[in-house]
Amino acid sequence: MTRSVSLHHFSADDLLQPPWQSFIRGQGNLEFSGDSLRLVNTDTTASQYTDAQLDDYQGLPRRDFLWRPPLRLSVRACFSHPANELRGTAGFGFWNDPFMMTGRRRPTVPRAVWFFHASPPSNMKLARRVPGYGWKAAAIDALRWPFFTLLPTAPLAIPLMNIGPLYRTLWPVAQKAINVSETVIPTVMTEWHTYVIEWGRDQANFFVDDQPVLTGAASPRGPLGFVLWLDNQYMVVTPWGRFNHGLLDGPGRQWLEINHLAIESQ
Repeated sequence: MTRSVSLHHFSADDLLQPPWQSFIRGQGNLEFSGDSLRLVNTDTTASQYTDAQLDDYQGLPRRDFLWRPPLRLSVRACFSHPANELRGTAGFGFWNDPFMMTGRRRPTVPRAVWFFHASPPSNMKLARRVPGYGWKAAAIDALRWPFFTLLPTAPLAIPLMNIGPLYRTLWPVAQKAINVSETVIPTVMTEWHTYVIEWGRDQANFFVDDQPVLTGAASPRGPLGFVLWLDNQYMVVTPWGRFNHGLLDGPGRQWLEINHLAIESQ
């Protein structure tokens, strides 16, 4: 298992060697400058999936993903657009790639601990008091017995979620079952910030510029894979039974840039 990574110099020679792999689709691209790495999407359209991605798990079975707690991730990053203008999804952290995007694995439910952005019309309304879109610190581990215990009740529970008092009563139970913790990050995405995840065995803590933004969050079990990405997807998943998925137009250049990446096992 990989024990630590620390990158301050970014070149194709360094970052396109194992365990790193690029995942480029549509109008996505990786731009290396030595001092930084940019993930760039240019003139995306709703007719074509576009993704610029760096990860370390392509082709691996989930049991061989590289990372388990306790560890510390530190990324210094900025974006081309503010949260209300950046189209699609983007972010960095660890997940289990549950939707078979980069390998022939069985689909599963999500496990993730990451900084995650989604633009409208995305609405992944998993935490009751947090919007279903925006720039967030987030953790989820639905691959647990409480989720599967509640799953048979979904056909009855979903219609009841449309009744306000019942939603406020019932959804906290479901939120606990999928072990989700989220908060919106108030920082300006177009400015440089240092983002840190301390992924412990019992809880995860998130920091921006050394200031805590989410503490005592759900801690998904590993192993998980590292991902850094920018794409043009949206997704709708709500307690009220609204589900949708699609692609977005994004005229011009959008990018996510990093100039520091460190993963340290603790």
